[in-house]
Amino acid sequence: MEEIGLDLIKLLQQEGKLHRLRKARQKMSELFPLTEEIWLDWLKDEIRLTEDESDREKVYELFERAVKDYVCPEIWLEYVQYSIGGMGAQGGIERVRSIFERALTAVGLHMTKGASIWEAYREFEIVILSTVQTPCAPAIQKNKRLLSESLVSDLFVLILCSVDMEGTYAEYADWADDGVPETVTHQYRRALQQLEKCKPVEEALLVSEPPKLAEYQAYIDFEMKEGDPARVQIIFERALAENCLVPDLWFKYTTYLDRQLKIKDLVLSAHERAVRNCPWTMGLWKSYLLALERHGADHQTVTDVFEKALNAGFIQATDYVEIWQSNLGYLRRRVDFSKGKKWSRELDELRAAFARSLDYLKQDVEERFSESGDLSCTIMQVWARIEALHCKNMQKARELWDSIMTKGNAKYANMWLEYYNLERSYGDAAHCRKALHRAVQCTSDYPEHVCDVLLNFERVEGSLEDWDAAVQKTETKLNRVNEQRARVAEKEALLTRQEEEKAEHRRKAKADKKAQKKSQKANRTGDKRKAEDEYEEEWGEDEELPSKRLRGEEGFGSTATEELMETESGLFGRRAPPPRKSEPPGFHKNQQGLSEAPRQPQDMSKEQRKDEDSVFVSNLAFNLEDPEGKLRTFFQGCGTVQQVRPVFTVKGAFRGYCYVQFEDRLAVAEALKLDRQEVDGRPIYVSPCVDKNKNPDFKVFKYKTAVEQHKIFISGLPYSCTKETLEDLCKQHGTVKAIRLITNRSGKPKGLAYVEYENEAQASQAVLKMDGTMLENFTLSVAISNPPSRKMEDKAAPSRILGAAMMRQPQGARGKGRTQISLLPRSLYRQSDPDAKAENGTISAPHATVTDGVHGGPGTASLDTQTKSLSNEDFARMLLKK
Repeated sequence: MEEIGLDLIKLLQQEGKLHRLRKARQKMSELFPLTEEIWLDWLKDEIRLTEDESDREKVYELFERAVKDYVCPEIWLEYVQYSIGGMGAQGGIERVRSIFERALTAVGLHMTKGASIWEAYREFEIVILSTVQTPCAPAIQKNKRLLSESLVSDLFVLILCSVDMEGTYAEYADWADDGVPETVTHQYRRALQQLEKCKPVEEALLVSEPPKLAEYQAYIDFEMKEGDPARVQIIFERALAENCLVPDLWFKYTTYLDRQLKIKDLVLSAHERAVRNCPWTMGLWKSYLLALERHGADHQTVTDVFEKALNAGFIQATDYVEIWQSNLGYLRRRVDFSKGKKWSRELDELRAAFARSLDYLKQDVEERFSESGDLSCTIMQVWARIEALHCKNMQKARELWDSIMTKGNAKYANMWLEYYNLERSYGDAAHCRKALHRAVQCTSDYPEHVCDVLLNFERVEGSLEDWDAAVQKTETKLNRVNEQRARVAEKEALLTRQEEEKAEHRRKAKADKKAQKKSQKANRTGDKRKAEDEYEEEWGEDEELPSKRLRGEEGFGSTATEELMETESGLFGRRAPPPRKSEPPGFHKNQQGLSEAPRQPQDMSKEQRKDEDSVFVSNLAFNLEDPEGKLRTFFQGCGTVQQVRPVFTVKGAFRGYCYVQFEDRLAVAEALKLDRQEVDGRPIYVSPCVDKNKNPDFKVFKYKTAVEQHKIFISGLPYSCTKETLEDLCKQHGTVKAIRLITNRSGKPKGLAYVEYENEAQASQAVLKMDGTMLENFTLSVAISNPPSRKMEDKAAPSRILGAAMMRQPQGARGKGRTQISLLPRSLYRQSDPDAKAENGTISAPHATVTDGVHGGPGTASLDTQTKSLSNEDFARMLLKK
């Protein structure tokens, strides 16, 4: 609605329809406080239309309305300049001086703009002095002396609020006939010291971009430590002029005025401006009502403000409950219960307000929010206690509590005990007993407690018959409760068993599936070995198969895809199988960096292994030398390392992960803090050691996938960008709490980063300022963090590959039999992986199927990719070639 009004005002300004423009501005000012620009445009338009003295008075009234919305030096300067134009009227000079004094009080301490008011005031007084007639020389000298004294007293304030105090001091020295007094010089030096203190926060405010909330808060904290109320007030006003829609800032300002200055006009004006700027904030209305009562405002004014609060449009139902409680508290304090029947009028008004509040919550609030906001019936409880305590009307109090219990509160023990305490304090034993019996009958959350209260009451107040009745009542209730709890526990146990059975079924299905895959893989391996033996018999025992030769040259190049992954229990629960009796040619030649014999794992029984005292370390380099020793050294600062269990293949190759067990469980928490630290230049992952068979749903790394308003995501960073460089770049827009550079598993940067700021405003500011900027000739893309959701992708189990990887043969027209094998030698095939992707931006070479069989060198499996047509003689020559 406010934006519509602003658009209408702009349109009417362009069309020049001054009459309609005046009405639109008038209506807008009644609904919302106007900005400095709107007020200045309105005032200038009205000044141009001024024709006689009556029009000038209307402009004066408009200026008075303008200075109440915000404390703006520009509006005050316009006001004093306009008043100077009317100084020729009767009492005009006194009126101008009065406006100047008010302006100096309001904005004289403004560090950057207050000096303009002081200079205008000084020039005005000098002009008045120069207009005095020459025959009145004594009067002139007296007036000059008085003006000098006035300027001396005001100079201290002027130089405190002006960054150009040196020039002002020099002008004063030239103007004074007898030189600058010592007191003024002393004040000037003190002002210079004060300016040096203010410069850092003032300069930070001047160079920052709107809304400047953090800078203003730092400035406010600085002035509050200094302890000058006038300076605290002006910095609050400066902050609110640029952040008028921030409720917290208004709340801090009004709270300071309520507790420190306590000046009625200043306090009430600030509260009124607060609710006009942020009418949706219940807390500001509540503070306004208390301030009105605190400063003795008349009853009608408080009532009018309360009615405006009800129409403000709060955002939740509980806000209406609180504002009603605030008004009811005010009305209750108006009633003087010590005067007997003399307070009947105020009491009737209070009772009517209680009844109206209940109807308002039931009708208006429930219709809007689908709830009253007062589930515990707090207002009715307060009403009942007032009736019982002040009015001695227990009958009305009991009626109210009956109504409370019928609104769904009868099942809560605390509600019954509250009613019982009321009866205990202001009622009689009979009604107390009745309330407790009803409580035992209806309570469902804490029946034991209510039963104990009833029995204790009968021990003190009741007869034997009352005691017997209470015991029977409580036993019946507790037996019924225990039966209900037993049924609920049985039902929960049944659900738990069903869940365990389902989990066991899933584990068995998973194990069966794994065993089936392993069996199928073993069958395929047996078929391939059988075919290989037949092929060897066909070509002769003395001839070495090309596939064997190629595999011998490859060494351990395909170990990662040949061997199945072993779990820790499977690997360390038995010994590794012995090496083969005869190794293919070139086997020992390609064992550089690996042990000569398969490594034997350290012996440790399953009983000695404790997952809760261990961590799982992964992403280690496969060629890491002495992983056990290096990890012991790496984790020695966390606690005593009991054992390091690196995991190897059956051939002795390190798999890149291991388990580290500590003697003390507290060391695990310290070890987890070393996650993503580097070992031999490679980041390692340190995570809790959890048995996945017992905890199949456990996940170590959990990233947020929702929008994080206080974080930004930066892409397009140069790979050479460091954390320090990025922090220097980002801290210009707010307080940086954390920076995370994204890297791959080998620790190389990806050019991406997440930066966490202290709040959402700083993150938004960083996005606006940094998006599209350049860093080392790289264009940065910056946005609010919104990580994509991570879905588990099904990954095919790695299949065992014999020798070099082979491209799968397409089926013929009649299909392919289960026992059919390819008789084309494997050395004629090149690995073909349609899913392989180029790494680091490189493009993989085109796939070739048949090659000339020339190897690239020892330890490599790549073949010449040049394709050509070959005859049968060429094939035979390639296969027989040693």
